[in-house]
Parts: sequence; C-alpha cells; structure tokens
Amino acid sequence: MAIFRRLDPTRMPEHVAIIMDGNGRWAGKRSMKRFVGHKQGAESVQFVVETASRINLPWLTLYAFSLENSLRRPRLEVSFLMRLLSSYLASNVERMNDNNVRIQYIGRTAELPSEVRDRMEWAAEATCRNTGTTLTLALNYGSRSELVDAVRALAREVEQGLLRPDQVTEHDIERHLYTRDMPDPDLLIRTSGEMRISNYLLWQIAYTEIFVTERLWPDFRGSHLLEAIEAFGARNRRFGGLSESEGGALAGSVLVPR
Repeated sequence: MAIFRRLDPTRMPEHVAIIMDGNGRWAGKRSMKRFVGHKQGAESVQFVVETASRINLPWLTLYAFSLENSLRRPRLEVSFLMRLLSSYLASNVERMNDNNVRIQYIGRTAELPSEVRDRMEWAAEATCRNTGTTLTLALNYGSRSELVDAVRALAREVEQGLLRPDQVTEHDIERHLYTRDMPDPDLLIRTSGEMRISNYLLWQIAYTEIFVTERLWPDFRGSHLLEAIEAFGARNRRFGGLSESEGGALAGSVLVPR
C-alpha cells in the first residue's frame, strides 16, 4: 500500500485515540436497524486494530461505550451492545494474539454486567503477554466521571493525612486517572464529521492533534487510519509554545528602545 511508504517513521504518533461515531447513521442511510450498524462497526474495529499492529503503533484507545450510552440509550440497544462486546472478544482474541495485541479497559467497568466483565477479564488475561499494540477499550467511560473518581481518591489521601491540599499537583491527579499507566494521546480521530469531544479523555488531550473525517465508523478501515496518521506527521506540534521559525520571527519584530 502506497501510503505505508509515505509515513515518516520519525513523525509517528505513540498513542492514537478514536471516537467511533456514526453506526446508527450508517444503518439509517441503508434503511437498516441500528443494530446492523453496530455490528458493522465491530468489523471496522478489527480492521483498524490489525493495521495499528502492522505499523507497530504502541497504543490505540477506542471510545466503545460511554457512560451516557448506558443512561440515555434504549435498554434493548444497550443489551445488544453488551452482547456484541462479549461476542467480539470471544471471536477476536485469537486474532489479537496472532497480531501481538494486548487488550485492556478504562471506565467504570465494575458497573457492567457480570457475564460481560468475566469475558473482558478472560480476554485481558489471554492477551496480557503480548508486546505489540495495546488496545484500550473505553467502556462505561466518561471523562468527567473519571475526574470525579480521581478527585475522590485524592480526597481520601488528604483525609488520611498522606497529602496536604496545597501539595496537590497535576501529577497527583494523573496518577489517579484510569489512564495513569498510559501516555497521553498524540492524535485523536473522530469519525462522522461531528465537531465535538463527547466527554472523552478531556484531561489527556490537552495537547493532542485532532483529525475529523466525514466517514462513518462502519466505513472506516485501516487505510483511513493511515491517512490520519499521515496528516498528523505533517503537523507542527507546539505544546503551547512556538516553533523555531515563529520564535525567530517574533524575536526579529521586537522593538528595541532607542
């Protein structure tokens, strides 16, 4: 594939996060039920995961099921999504092992059905020795709830006398996030053309590059992941500062008092 040859190995992201959006609209455009869109979306997950493995992407995090999904979607649809997750894990663990992919989860997963948690734990254990891409599924996840959980943990430390309020740093917050053992995303991809973050990794994406595509998630493939990564490689990341060229231009424009 030509796009593989165009990727600059020195400008690759370490961590890509994706908001997988558009399953329902994909189905609606075809006069199908939403369930069909979700099922097709699960196929896209595996295409993208295998491509991530082929390019040795260390971290891939997918927004699979939000906290709002569990509260606001019809119960029948939520039940289907839980069965689809369980089925996906059962069907793809062998392929994950073949591709050296390790799976893990973030979110309030303790609130998921016990049979789903059992399957999740089984898949994590079955792939825990793999050393390639780490696939993280955000399940029953909401970034605000993540921050609430982190603040609660810090409050307990203060209550126990382990930390003073005036000692709290950004690092203290980060060590209580669900993602504490992960690097922040370098690239966030959102499908379906929506221009919003949807309560996803709000702390972690402070300096993340964002790539939005009109393509609906069920139509998203590994080649589209590579296109986003190629676009990422062409960007100049500043992390709140200035590039060398901008800094030089600014320095040259400073007025020196006479």
